[in-house]
Amino acid sequence: MSAIPFDRQDGVIWFDGQLVPWADAKVHVLTHGLHYASCVFEGERAYGGSIFKSTEHSERLKHSAELLDFTIPFSVAEIDAAKHLVVEKNGRADAYVRPVAWRGSEMMGVSAQNNKIHLAIAAWEWPSYFDPAERLKGIRLDLADFRRPDPATIPAKAKASGLYMICTISKHKAERRGYADALMLDWRGHVAECTGANIFFVKDGVLHTPTADAFLNGITRRTVIELARRRGIEVNERTILPDELSAFSECFITGTAAEVTPVSEIADWRFTPGQISKTLMEDYTAEVRPHAKAA
Repeated sequence: MSAIPFDRQDGVIWFDGQLVPWADAKVHVLTHGLHYASCVFEGERAYGGSIFKSTEHSERLKHSAELLDFTIPFSVAEIDAAKHLVVEKNGRADAYVRPVAWRGSEMMGVSAQNNKIHLAIAAWEWPSYFDPAERLKGIRLDLADFRRPDPATIPAKAKASGLYMICTISKHKAERRGYADALMLDWRGHVAECTGANIFFVKDGVLHTPTADAFLNGITRRTVIELARRRGIEVNERTILPDELSAFSECFITGTAAEVTPVSEIADWRFTPGQISKTLMEDYTAEVRPHAKAA
């Protein structure tokens, strides 16, 4: 990732229906989205100028906003078109794309039903989330102290900014301890996800992944499940307890940023990246980069 601060990069950002210079895409400090986390976003990748599953991401963005009780004033088709315009105008064929929608500054308080809803879209260069050499041998995960909350207490199906607070805290702690990321349990003590990625395990040739009932059913997660089933690999979505981790041979995480990344260690549990992890890494690359399918 670039060492240049994000507010000082070059390019254009789509802001409320028009392209503006990067430096001019600003909000006021008294913005409801900043103070009360009334903000939703997406993380997407463009490969060769094409945004992978763009419409699915736009649909989820709209749904996330609805779960936070506001309506984004642009259609899915308009959001798709704006994202592609941003990628094109910034001249970044391979890019990370970030749409973000939030409540504005008209009212400052818990209730803000009359605030204007804003939408902005930016795109920037973002290489692999993890060091390539580390990724191939498997990354190391810590076990987070914080847990994914009960869906009765949060809008768990929204990709909302406030839900990532405990993820940032957990990832910071993991990195200080020498890990790449952290595995989070849910409020029941079940295996859930990492701070920004879903997780999969392998046992006797079968893929196991936690049921997405307390966290986002990621678009990359769904893609990998589909790729596995194309290969005839059985996929078991179920409750997974921490005590089971020693029985799994392989582990990997999935996400727009992480793509498919093998895991070699979670706290005291060890895994060996194997054929299923390697196959699904390659299949995912071929899926997001169609020209690579013939390779």
